[in-house]
Amino acid sequence: MTQKHYDTLVIGSGPAGEGAAMKLAKSGQNIAIVEKHSKVGGGCTHWGTIPSKALRHNISMLVDYKRNPLFLHSVEQVNADYPRMLRAADSVIQEQVSTRYRYYSRNNVDIFNGSASFVDANTLNILHVDGSSEQVTANNFVIATGSSPYHPDDIDFSHPRIHDSDSILSLKHTPKSLTVYGAGVIGCEYASIFCNLDVKVNLVDTRDRLLSFLDDEITDALSYHLRNQGVVIRNNEEYERVEPMADGVVLHCKSGKKFKTDILLWANGRSGNTRDMGLEEIGVRVNHRGQIEVNERYQTDLEHIFAAGDVAGPPGLASASYDQGRFVGAQISAGKCDWNLIEQFPTGIYTNPEISSLGKTERELTEQQVPYEVGHAMFKSIARAQITGHTVGMLKILFHRETFEILGIHCFGETAAEIIHIGQAIMSQKGEANNLHYFTETTFNYPTMAEAYRVAALNGLNRIF
Repeated sequence: MTQKHYDTLVIGSGPAGEGAAMKLAKSGQNIAIVEKHSKVGGGCTHWGTIPSKALRHNISMLVDYKRNPLFLHSVEQVNADYPRMLRAADSVIQEQVSTRYRYYSRNNVDIFNGSASFVDANTLNILHVDGSSEQVTANNFVIATGSSPYHPDDIDFSHPRIHDSDSILSLKHTPKSLTVYGAGVIGCEYASIFCNLDVKVNLVDTRDRLLSFLDDEITDALSYHLRNQGVVIRNNEEYERVEPMADGVVLHCKSGKKFKTDILLWANGRSGNTRDMGLEEIGVRVNHRGQIEVNERYQTDLEHIFAAGDVAGPPGLASASYDQGRFVGAQISAGKCDWNLIEQFPTGIYTNPEISSLGKTERELTEQQVPYEVGHAMFKSIARAQITGHTVGMLKILFHRETFEILGIHCFGETAAEIIHIGQAIMSQKGEANNLHYFTETTFNYPTMAEAYRVAALNGLNRIF
Protein backbone atom coordinates (compact mmCIF):
# COMPACT_ATOMS: atom_id res chain seq x y z
CA MET A 1 0.00 0.00 0.00
CA THR A 2 1.36 3.42 -0.97
CA GLN A 3 2.12 5.66 2.00
CA LYS A 4 0.22 8.95 1.96
CA HIS A 5 2.31 12.12 1.95
CA TYR A 6 1.23 15.65 2.80
CA ASP A 7 2.75 19.11 2.77
CA THR A 8 1.71 19.50 6.42
CA LEU A 9 0.09 17.24 9.00
CA VAL A 10 -1.81 18.93 11.84
CA ILE A 11 -2.18 16.86 15.00
CA GLY A 12 -5.30 17.95 16.89
CA SER A 13 -8.46 19.67 15.68
CA GLY A 14 -9.08 22.15 18.49
CA PRO A 15 -8.80 25.92 17.93
CA ALA A 16 -5.02 25.89 17.27
CA GLY A 17 -5.22 22.92 14.90
CA GLU A 18 -8.20 24.37 13.07
CA GLY A 19 -6.52 27.76 12.70
CA ALA A 20 -3.37 26.20 11.27
CA ALA A 21 -5.21 23.81 8.95
CA MET A 22 -7.45 26.51 7.48
CA LYS A 23 -4.56 28.92 6.93
CA LEU A 24 -2.46 26.22 5.25
CA ALA A 25 -5.34 24.94 3.11
CA LYS A 26 -6.11 28.48 1.92
CA SER A 27 -2.43 28.78 1.00
CA GLY A 28 -2.75 25.85 -1.39
CA GLN A 29 -1.04 23.18 0.69
CA ASN A 30 -2.07 19.54 0.80
CA ILE A 31 -3.23 19.17 4.40
CA ALA A 32 -4.50 16.49 6.75
CA ILE A 33 -5.66 16.58 10.37
CA VAL A 34 -5.10 13.74 12.83
CA GLU A 35 -7.71 13.74 15.58
CA LYS A 36 -7.54 11.25 18.46
CA HIS A 37 -11.26 11.33 19.16
CA SER A 38 -14.17 10.24 16.99
CA LYS A 39 -15.27 13.82 16.17
CA VAL A 40 -13.37 16.99 15.36
CA GLY A 41 -13.33 20.07 17.59
CA GLY A 42 -10.90 19.05 20.31
CA GLY A 43 -11.33 19.55 24.03
CA CYS A 44 -12.59 23.10 23.48
CA THR A 45 -15.71 21.85 21.72
CA HIS A 46 -16.39 18.62 23.61
CA TRP A 47 -15.11 19.03 27.20
CA GLY A 48 -14.09 22.65 27.70
CA THR A 49 -15.23 26.01 26.43
CA ILE A 50 -18.40 25.14 24.51
CA PRO A 51 -20.16 22.72 26.92
CA SER A 52 -19.22 24.64 30.07
CA LYS A 53 -20.29 27.99 28.61
CA ALA A 54 -23.52 26.54 27.22
CA LEU A 55 -24.16 25.00 30.63
CA ARG A 56 -23.46 28.31 32.31
CA HIS A 57 -25.79 30.15 29.91
CA ASN A 58 -28.67 27.78 30.58
CA ILE A 59 -28.22 28.07 34.33
CA SER A 60 -28.06 31.88 34.06
CA MET A 61 -31.40 31.84 32.22
CA LEU A 62 -32.84 29.69 35.01
CA VAL A 63 -31.59 32.16 37.62
CA ASP A 64 -33.10 35.08 35.67
CA TYR A 65 -36.41 33.22 35.46
CA LYS A 66 -36.50 32.57 39.18
CA ARG A 67 -35.73 36.20 39.98
CA ASN A 68 -38.21 37.69 37.54
CA PRO A 69 -41.34 38.93 39.39
CA LEU A 70 -43.49 37.99 36.36
CA PHE A 71 -42.91 34.30 37.07
CA LEU A 72 -43.09 34.21 40.86
CA HIS A 73 -46.08 31.85 40.90
CA SER A 74 -44.58 29.33 38.47
CA VAL A 75 -41.04 29.02 39.78
CA GLU A 76 -41.87 25.90 41.77
CA GLN A 77 -42.84 24.16 38.52
CA VAL A 78 -39.31 24.40 37.16
CA ASN A 79 -37.43 21.10 37.44
CA ALA A 80 -34.00 21.66 35.94
CA ASP A 81 -31.28 19.37 37.29
CA TYR A 82 -27.62 19.21 36.27
CA PRO A 83 -27.95 16.36 33.71
CA ARG A 84 -30.84 18.15 32.00
CA MET A 85 -28.76 21.32 31.76
CA LEU A 86 -25.94 19.28 30.20
CA ARG A 87 -28.25 17.77 27.60
CA ALA A 88 -29.36 21.26 26.61
CA ALA A 89 -25.75 21.97 25.58
CA ASP A 90 -25.54 18.95 23.25
CA SER A 91 -27.17 20.73 20.32
CA VAL A 92 -24.55 23.47 20.44
CA ILE A 93 -21.73 20.92 20.42
CA GLN A 94 -23.21 19.03 17.47
CA GLU A 95 -23.69 22.23 15.47
CA GLN A 96 -20.08 23.24 16.15
CA VAL A 97 -18.85 19.80 15.00
CA SER A 98 -20.98 19.90 11.83
CA THR A 99 -19.73 23.38 10.98
CA ARG A 100 -16.11 22.24 11.25
CA TYR A 101 -16.65 19.19 9.07
CA ARG A 102 -18.07 21.50 6.41
CA TYR A 103 -14.95 23.71 6.65
CA TYR A 104 -12.62 20.74 6.20
CA SER A 105 -14.63 19.21 3.37
CA ARG A 106 -14.86 22.49 1.47
CA ASN A 107 -11.10 23.01 1.75
CA ASN A 108 -10.15 19.40 0.90
CA VAL A 109 -8.58 18.70 4.29
CA ASP A 110 -8.25 14.96 4.98
CA ILE A 111 -9.14 13.73 8.47
CA PHE A 112 -7.56 10.73 10.22
CA ASN A 113 -9.09 9.50 13.47
CA GLY A 114 -6.59 7.89 15.80
CA SER A 115 -3.69 8.46 18.19
CA ALA A 116 -0.58 9.97 16.59
CA SER A 117 3.02 9.12 17.42
CA PHE A 118 6.23 9.89 15.57
CA VAL A 119 8.12 7.04 13.96
CA ASP A 120 10.79 9.47 12.82
CA ALA A 121 11.00 13.21 12.21
CA ASN A 122 8.89 12.99 9.03
CA THR A 123 6.70 9.94 9.65
CA LEU A 124 3.61 9.65 11.82
CA ASN A 125 1.99 6.44 12.96
CA ILE A 126 -1.79 6.63 13.45
CA LEU A 127 -3.30 4.02 15.76
CA HIS A 128 -7.04 3.59 15.16
CA VAL A 129 -9.63 2.60 17.75
CA ASP A 130 -10.04 -0.84 16.17
CA GLY A 131 -6.34 -1.56 16.75
CA SER A 132 -5.25 -1.11 13.15
CA SER A 133 -2.62 1.46 12.26
CA GLU A 134 -1.22 3.29 9.26
CA GLN A 135 1.71 5.57 8.60
CA VAL A 136 1.68 8.93 6.84
CA THR A 137 4.53 11.31 6.04
CA ALA A 138 4.77 15.08 5.73
CA ASN A 139 7.20 17.89 5.12
CA ASN A 140 5.93 19.84 8.14
CA PHE A 141 3.97 19.14 11.32
CA VAL A 142 1.84 21.27 13.62
CA ILE A 143 1.29 19.75 17.08
CA ALA A 144 -1.94 21.16 18.50
CA THR A 145 -3.00 18.41 20.89
CA GLY A 146 -4.17 20.74 23.67
CA SER A 147 -4.09 19.99 27.39
CA SER A 148 -5.84 17.86 30.00
CA PRO A 149 -6.58 18.25 33.72
CA TYR A 150 -3.55 17.53 35.89
CA HIS A 151 -3.90 14.32 37.92
CA PRO A 152 -1.71 13.90 41.02
CA ASP A 153 -0.59 10.29 41.43
CA ASP A 154 -2.05 9.98 44.93
CA ILE A 155 -5.65 10.75 43.91
CA ASP A 156 -7.95 8.05 42.50
CA PHE A 157 -9.78 9.74 39.62
CA SER A 158 -11.53 6.48 38.76
CA HIS A 159 -13.61 6.85 41.92
CA PRO A 160 -17.19 7.98 41.12
CA ARG A 161 -17.04 10.83 43.65
CA ILE A 162 -13.80 12.35 42.34
CA HIS A 163 -13.94 14.38 39.15
CA ASP A 164 -11.90 16.73 36.99
CA SER A 165 -13.19 19.41 34.60
CA ASP A 166 -13.62 16.78 31.85
CA SER A 167 -15.45 14.07 33.79
CA ILE A 168 -17.70 16.56 35.62
CA LEU A 169 -19.47 17.01 32.29
CA SER A 170 -20.57 13.36 32.49
CA LEU A 171 -22.06 13.60 35.99
CA LYS A 172 -25.43 11.82 36.02
CA HIS A 173 -26.99 13.58 38.98
CA THR A 174 -27.11 16.89 40.80
CA PRO A 175 -24.99 16.60 43.96
CA LYS A 176 -26.15 18.15 47.19
CA SER A 177 -22.67 19.43 47.98
CA LEU A 178 -19.40 19.95 46.13
CA THR A 179 -15.82 20.88 46.98
CA VAL A 180 -13.80 22.53 44.22
CA TYR A 181 -10.05 22.31 44.77
CA GLY A 182 -8.28 25.02 42.79
CA ALA A 183 -9.70 28.51 42.36
CA GLY A 184 -8.35 29.40 38.95
CA VAL A 185 -10.58 30.24 36.03
CA ILE A 186 -12.06 26.73 35.73
CA GLY A 187 -12.58 26.34 39.47
CA CYS A 188 -14.32 29.70 39.84
CA GLU A 189 -16.55 29.05 36.82
CA TYR A 190 -17.74 25.68 38.12
CA ALA A 191 -18.24 27.02 41.64
CA SER A 192 -20.49 29.68 40.12
CA ILE A 193 -22.36 27.11 37.99
CA PHE A 194 -23.10 24.70 40.83
CA CYS A 195 -24.02 27.25 43.47
CA ASN A 196 -26.72 28.55 41.11
CA LEU A 197 -28.17 25.03 41.06
CA ASP A 198 -28.57 25.32 44.86
CA VAL A 199 -25.59 23.04 45.49
CA LYS A 200 -23.56 23.75 48.63
CA VAL A 201 -20.10 24.65 47.32
CA ASN A 202 -16.68 24.90 48.99
CA LEU A 203 -14.09 26.68 46.84
CA VAL A 204 -10.61 25.84 48.14
CA ASP A 205 -7.93 28.23 46.86
CA THR A 206 -4.20 27.51 47.05
CA ARG A 207 -3.46 31.27 46.90
CA ASP A 208 -4.31 34.25 49.06
CA ARG A 209 -7.02 35.62 46.75
CA LEU A 210 -9.11 34.49 43.81
CA LEU A 211 -7.69 35.01 40.32
CA SER A 212 -4.76 37.12 41.52
CA PHE A 213 -3.77 38.05 37.94
CA LEU A 214 -6.87 40.25 37.74
CA ASP A 215 -7.41 43.74 39.13
CA ASP A 216 -7.92 43.60 42.90
CA GLU A 217 -11.23 45.48 42.80
CA ILE A 218 -12.61 42.95 40.33
CA THR A 219 -11.53 39.91 42.35
CA ASP A 220 -12.91 41.50 45.52
CA ALA A 221 -16.25 41.87 43.74
CA LEU A 222 -16.13 38.27 42.54
CA SER A 223 -15.39 36.98 46.05
CA TYR A 224 -18.24 39.02 47.49
CA HIS A 225 -20.81 37.83 44.96
CA LEU A 226 -19.74 34.18 45.12
CA ARG A 227 -20.09 34.30 48.89
CA ASN A 228 -23.43 36.08 48.49
CA GLN A 229 -24.56 33.15 46.31
CA GLY A 230 -23.59 30.71 49.04
CA VAL A 231 -20.06 29.66 48.10
CA VAL A 232 -17.68 29.10 51.03
CA ILE A 233 -14.20 30.32 49.97
CA ARG A 234 -11.08 29.12 51.75
CA ASN A 235 -7.81 30.79 50.70
CA ASN A 236 -4.20 29.72 51.32
CA GLU A 237 -5.05 26.04 51.59
CA GLU A 238 -3.07 23.07 50.28
CA TYR A 239 -4.35 19.52 50.10
CA GLU A 240 -2.73 16.75 52.11
CA ARG A 241 -4.81 13.83 50.89
CA VAL A 242 -8.18 12.95 49.41
CA GLU A 243 -10.28 10.32 51.18
CA PRO A 244 -13.16 8.81 49.18
CA MET A 245 -15.92 7.25 51.28
CA ALA A 246 -19.18 5.43 50.67
CA ASP A 247 -21.26 8.50 51.52
CA GLY A 248 -18.95 11.25 50.27
CA VAL A 249 -15.37 12.37 49.80
CA VAL A 250 -13.15 14.21 52.26
CA LEU A 251 -10.50 16.73 51.25
CA HIS A 252 -7.86 16.89 54.00
CA CYS A 253 -5.80 20.10 53.98
CA LYS A 254 -2.38 20.64 55.52
CA SER A 255 -3.89 23.35 57.75
CA GLY A 256 -5.98 20.66 59.44
CA LYS A 257 -9.23 21.66 57.74
CA LYS A 258 -11.45 18.94 56.30
CA PHE A 259 -14.12 19.35 53.65
CA LYS A 260 -16.62 16.49 53.29
CA THR A 261 -19.03 16.73 50.37
CA ASP A 262 -20.83 14.49 47.88
CA ILE A 263 -18.38 15.27 45.08
CA LEU A 264 -14.82 16.60 44.74
CA LEU A 265 -13.93 18.56 41.62
CA TRP A 266 -10.16 18.74 41.12
CA ALA A 267 -9.44 21.94 39.16
CA ASN A 268 -5.80 22.57 40.00
CA GLY A 269 -3.61 22.71 36.91
CA ARG A 270 -3.45 21.28 33.41
CA SER A 271 -0.84 19.28 31.49
CA GLY A 272 0.04 19.26 27.80
CA ASN A 273 -1.20 16.27 25.80
CA THR A 274 2.18 14.91 24.66
CA ARG A 275 2.38 11.49 26.31
CA ASP A 276 3.26 8.55 24.06
CA MET A 277 3.83 10.74 21.01
CA GLY A 278 7.52 9.88 20.70
CA LEU A 279 8.54 13.52 20.81
CA GLU A 280 11.65 13.15 22.97
CA GLU A 281 12.90 10.33 20.74
CA ILE A 282 12.99 12.62 17.68
CA GLY A 283 14.50 15.57 19.58
CA VAL A 284 11.47 17.68 20.52
CA ARG A 285 11.81 19.04 24.07
CA VAL A 286 8.90 18.64 26.47
CA ASN A 287 8.87 20.25 29.93
CA HIS A 288 7.69 18.75 33.23
CA ARG A 289 4.10 19.85 32.54
CA GLY A 290 4.00 18.06 29.22
CA GLN A 291 4.25 21.32 27.30
CA ILE A 292 6.41 21.61 24.18
CA GLU A 293 9.27 24.10 24.17
CA VAL A 294 8.96 26.54 21.23
CA ASN A 295 10.63 29.74 20.01
CA GLU A 296 8.97 33.03 19.05
CA ARG A 297 7.79 31.43 15.79
CA TYR A 298 6.22 28.52 17.73
CA GLN A 299 8.91 26.30 16.25
CA THR A 300 10.39 23.37 18.15
CA ASP A 301 14.07 22.33 18.06
CA LEU A 302 13.23 20.65 14.74
CA GLU A 303 12.58 23.49 12.31
CA HIS A 304 9.82 21.66 10.42
CA ILE A 305 7.81 20.81 13.56
CA PHE A 306 5.69 23.52 15.22
CA ALA A 307 3.44 23.55 18.28
CA ALA A 308 0.52 25.87 19.01
CA GLY A 309 -2.24 26.28 21.57
CA ASP A 310 -2.36 24.86 25.09
CA VAL A 311 0.30 22.23 24.35
CA ALA A 312 2.78 25.09 23.83
CA GLY A 313 1.97 26.68 27.22
CA PRO A 314 0.15 29.86 28.33
CA PRO A 315 -2.21 31.62 27.97
CA GLY A 316 -4.47 28.61 27.50
CA LEU A 317 -7.29 30.54 25.82
CA ALA A 318 -9.22 29.20 22.82
CA SER A 319 -9.13 32.62 21.17
CA ALA A 320 -5.36 32.95 21.50
CA SER A 321 -4.84 29.33 20.40
CA TYR A 322 -6.72 29.90 17.14
CA ASP A 323 -4.57 32.94 16.37
CA GLN A 324 -1.41 30.98 17.18
CA GLY A 325 -2.51 28.29 14.75
CA ARG A 326 -3.04 30.81 11.96
CA PHE A 327 0.32 32.40 12.79
CA VAL A 328 2.05 29.01 12.50
CA GLY A 329 0.23 28.32 9.24
CA ALA A 330 1.63 31.53 7.81
CA GLN A 331 5.14 30.67 9.00
CA ILE A 332 4.99 27.30 7.26
CA SER A 333 3.37 28.42 4.00
CA ALA A 334 5.23 31.72 3.50
CA GLY A 335 8.21 31.52 5.86
CA LYS A 336 6.93 34.63 7.63
CA CYS A 337 3.76 36.26 8.85
CA ASP A 338 2.70 39.76 7.80
CA TRP A 339 1.00 40.35 11.16
CA ASN A 340 2.08 39.81 14.75
CA LEU A 341 0.29 38.09 17.57
CA ILE A 342 -0.99 40.75 19.95
CA GLU A 343 0.65 40.95 23.35
CA GLN A 344 -2.47 42.18 25.13
CA PHE A 345 -5.62 40.14 24.62
CA PRO A 346 -8.80 40.12 26.67
CA THR A 347 -9.51 37.45 29.22
CA GLY A 348 -13.07 36.16 29.49
CA ILE A 349 -14.10 34.40 32.69
CA TYR A 350 -17.63 33.03 32.68
CA THR A 351 -18.57 33.15 36.30
CA ASN A 352 -21.96 34.62 37.20
CA PRO A 353 -21.57 37.57 36.81
CA GLU A 354 -18.84 37.22 34.18
CA ILE A 355 -15.48 38.99 34.07
CA SER A 356 -13.35 40.38 31.28
CA SER A 357 -10.08 42.23 31.55
CA LEU A 358 -7.52 43.85 29.26
CA GLY A 359 -4.28 45.71 29.93
CA LYS A 360 -2.72 46.81 33.19
CA THR A 361 -4.18 46.47 36.67
CA GLU A 362 -4.02 49.15 39.36
CA ARG A 363 -1.47 47.07 41.22
CA GLU A 364 0.83 46.90 38.19
CA LEU A 365 0.53 50.62 37.42
CA THR A 366 1.29 51.51 41.04
CA GLU A 367 4.37 49.27 41.07
CA GLN A 368 5.55 50.84 37.79
CA GLN A 369 4.91 54.36 39.19
CA VAL A 370 2.64 55.31 36.30
CA PRO A 371 0.41 58.33 37.06
CA TYR A 372 -3.06 56.97 36.37
CA GLU A 373 -6.66 57.75 37.17
CA VAL A 374 -9.77 55.58 37.34
CA GLY A 375 -13.17 55.97 35.71
CA HIS A 376 -16.08 53.85 36.92
CA ALA A 377 -19.50 53.06 35.53
CA MET A 378 -21.63 51.12 37.97
CA PHE A 379 -24.12 48.93 36.13
CA LYS A 380 -26.88 49.78 38.60
CA SER A 381 -26.96 53.26 37.00
CA ILE A 382 -27.01 52.03 33.38
CA ALA A 383 -30.51 52.04 31.85
CA ARG A 384 -29.99 48.84 29.87
CA ALA A 385 -28.89 46.97 33.01
CA GLN A 386 -31.96 48.25 34.84
CA ILE A 387 -34.20 46.98 32.02
CA THR A 388 -32.64 43.50 31.98
CA GLY A 389 -32.33 43.30 35.74
CA HIS A 390 -28.57 42.67 35.54
CA THR A 391 -27.52 45.59 37.72
CA VAL A 392 -24.61 43.84 39.45
CA GLY A 393 -21.25 44.91 38.13
CA MET A 394 -19.17 47.74 36.75
CA LEU A 395 -16.90 48.90 33.96
CA LYS A 396 -13.58 50.30 35.08
CA ILE A 397 -11.19 52.26 32.86
CA LEU A 398 -7.59 53.01 33.90
CA PHE A 399 -6.00 55.90 32.00
CA HIS A 400 -2.88 58.09 32.11
CA ARG A 401 -3.53 61.33 33.98
CA GLU A 402 -1.51 63.45 31.55
CA THR A 403 -1.89 61.85 28.11
CA PHE A 404 -5.31 60.21 28.70
CA GLU A 405 -3.98 57.02 27.12
CA ILE A 406 -6.12 54.02 28.11
CA LEU A 407 -3.98 51.66 30.16
CA GLY A 408 -6.44 49.01 31.27
CA ILE A 409 -10.10 48.04 31.09
CA HIS A 410 -11.73 45.78 33.64
CA CYS A 411 -15.34 44.70 33.58
CA PHE A 412 -17.44 42.68 35.99
CA GLY A 413 -21.05 41.88 35.19
CA GLU A 414 -23.44 40.71 32.50
CA THR A 415 -21.99 40.86 28.93
CA ALA A 416 -18.54 41.81 30.28
CA ALA A 417 -16.81 39.53 27.76
CA GLU A 418 -18.74 41.21 24.94
CA ILE A 419 -18.33 44.90 25.72
CA ILE A 420 -14.60 44.56 26.49
CA HIS A 421 -13.95 44.52 22.74
CA ILE A 422 -15.06 48.13 22.36
CA GLY A 423 -12.25 49.21 24.66
CA GLN A 424 -9.88 46.75 22.99
CA ALA A 425 -10.44 48.44 19.62
CA ILE A 426 -9.47 51.84 21.02
CA MET A 427 -6.52 50.55 23.07
CA SER A 428 -5.07 48.96 19.93
CA GLN A 429 -4.83 52.32 18.18
CA LYS A 430 -1.44 53.98 17.92
CA GLY A 431 -0.43 57.29 19.47
CA GLU A 432 -3.12 59.87 20.26
CA ALA A 433 -5.88 57.68 18.80
CA ASN A 434 -5.74 55.65 22.03
CA ASN A 435 -7.42 58.29 24.14
CA LEU A 436 -10.10 58.40 26.81
CA HIS A 437 -11.77 61.31 25.03
CA TYR A 438 -12.95 58.95 22.30
CA PHE A 439 -15.61 57.67 24.69
CA THR A 440 -16.82 61.13 25.71
CA GLU A 441 -16.97 62.40 22.13
CA THR A 442 -18.73 59.37 20.57
CA THR A 443 -22.47 58.78 20.49
CA PHE A 444 -23.51 55.38 21.83
CA ASN A 445 -26.85 53.70 21.20
CA TYR A 446 -29.22 54.18 24.13
CA PRO A 447 -30.06 52.18 26.11
CA THR A 448 -27.11 49.77 25.75
CA MET A 449 -24.43 48.32 28.00
CA ALA A 450 -21.84 49.94 25.71
CA GLU A 451 -22.96 53.29 27.10
CA ALA A 452 -21.00 52.35 30.23
CA TYR A 453 -17.84 53.50 28.42
CA ARG A 454 -19.14 57.06 28.18
CA VAL A 455 -20.24 57.03 31.81
CA ALA A 456 -16.89 55.65 32.99
CA ALA A 457 -14.90 58.12 30.87
CA LEU A 458 -16.83 61.12 32.20
CA ASN A 459 -16.44 59.80 35.73
CA GLY A 460 -12.67 59.57 35.24
CA LEU A 461 -12.37 63.05 33.75
CA ASN A 462 -14.36 64.50 36.63
CA ARG A 463 -11.65 63.20 38.98
CA ILE A 464 -9.09 65.36 37.22
CA PHE A 465 -10.91 68.53 36.26
